[in-house]
Amino acid sequence: MFDLRPVAYVTGMLLLALGISMLIPMGIDLVYGSEDWLVFLESSVLTTLVGGSLALATANGVGRGLSIQQTFLLTTGVWLALPLFGALPFMLSDLDTRPVDAFFEAMSGLTTTGATVFSGLEELPKGILFWRGLLQWFGGIGIIVVAMVFLPELRVGGMQIFRSEGFDTFGKILPRATEISSRISVIYFSLTALCATSYYAMGMNAFDAATHAMTTIATGGFANYDHSFGAFGAGVEYVAVVFMLAAALPFVRYVQILSGTVQPLLRDPQIRAFFGTLVVLVACMAGWRLISAGGGDEEMVRKTLFNVTSILTGTGYASQDYMGWGGFPVVAFFFIGLIGGCAGSTACSVKIFRYQLLFSSIKAQIQSIHSPHGIFSPRYSGKRVDEDVLSSVMSFFVFFVVTLGIVAVLLGLTGLDFITSVSGAATAVANVGPGLGSEIGPAGNFAGLNDMAKWVLSATMLIGRLELLAVFVLFTPQFWKG
Repeated sequence: MFDLRPVAYVTGMLLLALGISMLIPMGIDLVYGSEDWLVFLESSVLTTLVGGSLALATANGVGRGLSIQQTFLLTTGVWLALPLFGALPFMLSDLDTRPVDAFFEAMSGLTTTGATVFSGLEELPKGILFWRGLLQWFGGIGIIVVAMVFLPELRVGGMQIFRSEGFDTFGKILPRATEISSRISVIYFSLTALCATSYYAMGMNAFDAATHAMTTIATGGFANYDHSFGAFGAGVEYVAVVFMLAAALPFVRYVQILSGTVQPLLRDPQIRAFFGTLVVLVACMAGWRLISAGGGDEEMVRKTLFNVTSILTGTGYASQDYMGWGGFPVVAFFFIGLIGGCAGSTACSVKIFRYQLLFSSIKAQIQSIHSPHGIFSPRYSGKRVDEDVLSSVMSFFVFFVVTLGIVAVLLGLTGLDFITSVSGAATAVANVGPGLGSEIGPAGNFAGLNDMAKWVLSATMLIGRLELLAVFVLFTPQFWKG
């Protein structure tokens, strides 16, 4: 039987941190004169007590580190426990949010999906708005640590290809997580502060600048206005593009820059492929809009750049309702959301490196068919790719497509129409944010969905954020047999 004490200890410590962080929006509500500060105080006390008690009760089981089974349990367990307690302020506030909606919003926040059930955002208490942003900010740094520490060790989705990315001598998983978190935290906080300062310089007020900086660097997409970034000017959009792209790059490269070497950043094949993909997509989309409209201007190009970048990185902001751009952009945005940014970033979805490995494998297969006596192997960054990496990547693609299909069917069975079901499934499993259609598209939200659909989407957001296989393995008999 598994020793669950290390899992419970880490979960308790993270809940303790979450509870303490609730004091920040409490202070904001006090400053703005909102009575909701009591909500955050009550939530903080409850979360802190539960987390602290859990950590104290299991502290004697931490010394041995984590086994593979414990690591799988911890990865999923944390992403279940934090949204449960993160939903408390939503339920206890004057908004009278139902449990299903509160959990959906908290899960969307911590998985940096950005799908929301709230409307009239301009009227919400400042503390609630800040808490939404803070949840996404925590989720962003959390997924970086998971991607750099846990997923490579668990050999999930081909992430083992990054096991030697400068962090292979840190020791066991927990010490590595602590070491990497400390380094990443400095970079993550610095980028957030720089983003907030830039937003403020472009005309945002201090509160909006801080909140949107957190959701930008987390590539989360929660905004303080129903019109998302349509409420701001051109300068703000350009700033957002810069920092969405910065957050979609591997954070290990920033660590290496601080160590005095910029060459890995310049030579990283997935970074080059990511920017190449962005340029092609923006050029095609802008070109199509120019031709279809018979002309264009700076605003048209800017809106195209902003929204393509937002969906490609999985941020999910919208500065315009692109459902009105025509049939081609709508279809294109669906598939753009299934690409994603770089591994080891806050970006979500499939990730660029997996497509690179897929195309490299296809190229090798075509070469072997053309020259049967030759020996051709898929390569990445100039090196031969091991079979276990390719197998993991191919398994990921299969599970991604199958999961998307199953979730779409389940949503359809709850009574949703075809467009809402398919795009809802895609945006949840890829953690993008807005779907397609009038209900969950960039001009809508998820409030009108039935409760069963919201539970399905909440589970899908968790599965997608943890790269699918890290969750699915928990449902196999072999896992529980050790």
